[in-house]
Amino acid sequence: MDTESTYSGYSYYSGRSRGSHRHGERSRDRHKPRSKDSRSEKSVTINTPPAEPLLGDSAVRGEQVQDDNWGETTTAVTGTSEHSLSQEDIVRITKDLEDSVGLDCRRYFTLTLAVILGLLVFLTPLAFLVLPHLLWPEKLQSCGTACEGLFISVAFKLLILLLAVWALFFRPPRAGLPRVFVFRALLAVLVLLFVVSYWLFYGVRILDSQDENYQGIVQYAVSLVDALLFIHYLAIVLLELRQLQPCFSVCVTRSTDGEIRHYNLGQLSIQRAALAILEHYYCDFPVHNPALLSASKSRAAKHLAGLKVYNVDGPGNNAAAGLAHSQSRAMIAAAARRRDTSHNELYYEEAEHERRVRKRKARLVVAVEEAFTHIKRLQEEEQKKAPGDVMDPREAAQAIFPSMARALQKYLRTTKQQHCHSMESIQQHLAFCITNNMTPKAFLESYLAPGPTLQYSRDHWLARQWTLISEASVTSGLKDGSIFLLKCVDFSLVVTTKKIPYIQMSEEYIDPKSHKFVLRLQSETSV
Repeated sequence: MDTESTYSGYSYYSGRSRGSHRHGERSRDRHKPRSKDSRSEKSVTINTPPAEPLLGDSAVRGEQVQDDNWGETTTAVTGTSEHSLSQEDIVRITKDLEDSVGLDCRRYFTLTLAVILGLLVFLTPLAFLVLPHLLWPEKLQSCGTACEGLFISVAFKLLILLLAVWALFFRPPRAGLPRVFVFRALLAVLVLLFVVSYWLFYGVRILDSQDENYQGIVQYAVSLVDALLFIHYLAIVLLELRQLQPCFSVCVTRSTDGEIRHYNLGQLSIQRAALAILEHYYCDFPVHNPALLSASKSRAAKHLAGLKVYNVDGPGNNAAAGLAHSQSRAMIAAAARRRDTSHNELYYEEAEHERRVRKRKARLVVAVEEAFTHIKRLQEEEQKKAPGDVMDPREAAQAIFPSMARALQKYLRTTKQQHCHSMESIQQHLAFCITNNMTPKAFLESYLAPGPTLQYSRDHWLARQWTLISEASVTSGLKDGSIFLLKCVDFSLVVTTKKIPYIQMSEEYIDPKSHKFVLRLQSETSV
């Protein structure tokens, strides 16, 4: 169901259920145009449990179902809310829950394997040094000065290796990828084979023969630690340094409104490139606003709504058979005739919309500047008052918000942004600006132009689950001409890849003494 129509219908009925002192508001609501979708579509109203992870926390859920008339009714805040969800939304939420459980199990399984392998790596050199003292201590030769120095070397190398492994591998996961990271899996297998081979050699040549040369055993443990440090260096090259040099230019296009961004990427697999693109998307792309896309659909529906088809021949044997075909041809012909004049209607509609936006923007700027002027005057006067009368930023924001609420609400409705900003989030932003002594222009910048997705509440991006669609394997590397899609519930990101061309540069030397010039004068030139 359309979110905007659901909210408007909810605010209309809640306005009618209030007391007789709201008679003026009810009369205004009756004269407002109501969407046909809010009357015709049916919905299932459920009370969502507070532990639902995909719907965010309770504060976010309270913001989603707020009254659209908060600019006119800012004197009361209700403590209960309802959610209108369709059957498709319920099925989608259930599927997302099942997928999230599977992703969590896989993530914890991978983390468990990594911890086990890490313990095996760090305990192996210590076991090499301790086992001879436990199994044949009477046969071991005394450890001299050089051997004791090797103990210090092993200790510091293991400490360096521990910090390096923690910094490279034990970082918070940024996302859950559909396939395993190939290079990381290869490094894990390499380390496992390396440690197992050292254990086999240690069991055959040292444990079975009960070697008495303890200094040689210590040197054997030092060589293992040195090899592990080299493997860690190889991991840095493969996981971090290899992808730094740009090799491909990717074009990311949003399927609904055609927003395009270009990024340079290095040698990455398709799934790793998709992750890098999504990280850039949340910071670079403006927030997706489905309300702006409904204008063209409503315009086309309005053109076809006035077309009627009549059967002038009356009912007959052949009338029913050819009725559908004749109606479709008549509708197409009428739409083609109306297409010749539709561009004029589009021009005047856009001009009228721009005029309304400029008018309401001017009113909003004046209202906000006046409100900030009041709060500045209060700050100067409060220095002489008692400490009990001083307001904190939250109270100051609540005091000046009603003077700008109506202008801000009308502007957000005109620009189709009312679902992106709740009354609570606006007051929090206002309190933030007051606390940091920001200007009215700084406060309005978040509402005059659409910002990136991360600027808005978490419900716009936290519950999103992306699906990677690619003809090639997602573990294969990027190639010239590769195309893949990143699909979510509302839209898709179409990614096309182009290889950065090889650039051939040549050098040409110019002698500085060759820069000689002559002044050429003509008879008509005035000097």
